[in-house]
Amino acid sequence: MAADAISATAEGFNEMRGRVPVLTRIHVHYVLRVPPGAPREKVDRALATHVEKCPTAQSLKGAVEVTFDADVAEAD
Repeated sequence: MAADAISATAEGFNEMRGRVPVLTRIHVHYVLRVPPGAPREKVDRALATHVEKCPTAQSLKGAVEVTFDADVAEAD
């Protein structure tokens, strides 16, 4: 797997609660470069279960909403 096969950017969203800013949501955007001919259904299955298997998302469950999207393309 190439070093640039997976990259991510994350953005956090705060809301004011009283006079305190509170982190309420994190959105992650993934860019995935898969090997040519890789079975797309495996990639889609991994993405579909991502939040429930992500240790960070599970740690924040109930306090911070974690969402994501992904751009998936075959590597050059």
